[in-house]
Amino acid sequence: MSAETTFVDESGGSHMRRAGGLEEIPVLDLGPYLAGAAGAREKLVAELRHAQENIGFYFIVNHGVSQMLFDRCFAELATFFALPFEEKIKLKFDENMIGYIPPKSTIYEPSTINKNTKKDQNETILIGVEFEADHPRYQEGRRFRVPNRWPADMPRFRETMIEYQQTMMGLGAQLLPLYALALDMPADYFNPFFENDPHCIGRNSHYPVVDLEENQFGIAPHSDHGFITLLPLSDVPGLEVLTQSGKWIPAPHIPGAILVNTGEFLNRWTNGRFIATPHRVVSPARDRYAITFFYSPCDEAVAAPLDTCVSPDNPAQYEPMSFIEYLAFYTDGNFLHEKRKRGGPSDTTA
Repeated sequence: MSAETTFVDESGGSHMRRAGGLEEIPVLDLGPYLAGAAGAREKLVAELRHAQENIGFYFIVNHGVSQMLFDRCFAELATFFALPFEEKIKLKFDENMIGYIPPKSTIYEPSTINKNTKKDQNETILIGVEFEADHPRYQEGRRFRVPNRWPADMPRFRETMIEYQQTMMGLGAQLLPLYALALDMPADYFNPFFENDPHCIGRNSHYPVVDLEENQFGIAPHSDHGFITLLPLSDVPGLEVLTQSGKWIPAPHIPGAILVNTGEFLNRWTNGRFIATPHRVVSPARDRYAITFFYSPCDEAVAAPLDTCVSPDNPAQYEPMSFIEYLAFYTDGNFLHEKRKRGGPSDTTA
């Protein structure tokens, strides 16, 4: 077994930094698996397990999603973020985390690998799963489950982002058996947790060209909150990933590929086995857009460390927690509007 260094997570568990982890992001080919080729699933499961245990990130190619859809999303985002600020701010987010987030609205304070003290320079529009107006989820009055806030007079923006959302949810469902098998569970183990309204969020961002202060970022070092993250990269560099040796490496642009990484909720579920790797975005050379998609289970799903991830040498590190509980914990630790309620900073705009 490789040597490990443990550092504490403010959510009550710990992460293990493994010696001998990967120093580059591997590329996994989904083509044979999706085509049903003999032995393809077993090979892919082994590759996924190795990537998630040693770096927490991997690319997928031949995944069946059109590059044209990605290009349309990037184009629509550029149009949206070019709107006057007074138009975008009409869609401003609140504690439900849907809508427009202006620049300098976040500090990722719970980060375990960097003391983040400066406000991030990106602007974002958060888009949740699109339901009909009379959907029961909206009637419950539950936090985070509110109608999306769409810009006026931009029907193509709405249509494109909903198509992207539905497409990525379908891709995520195709990956679930691979994750279950990689964790030595039955192939359909995770399916029930995603069949009842999975909690998926699109974090659609603009990283402008700015002069950053010391210890300031487009988005500061952090790990994602959910089950997995799906990210088709644009051709503008900026994203960097922290390897297990402590080295920041740039995520390369591979045309048509999707970058996938473990979120903290899956990290808890696997008792730290699958790594929720820190990453950051530095100031780009030109405007950079990101269509980050968080694929997570239903609100009621509880992450209790899997039996296959617990042993005498690695006892359970986390108390069971539902996804909605973890999302609230993560959100309240990172977004300044919540700090206002606790007497903290009140400035949420540039």
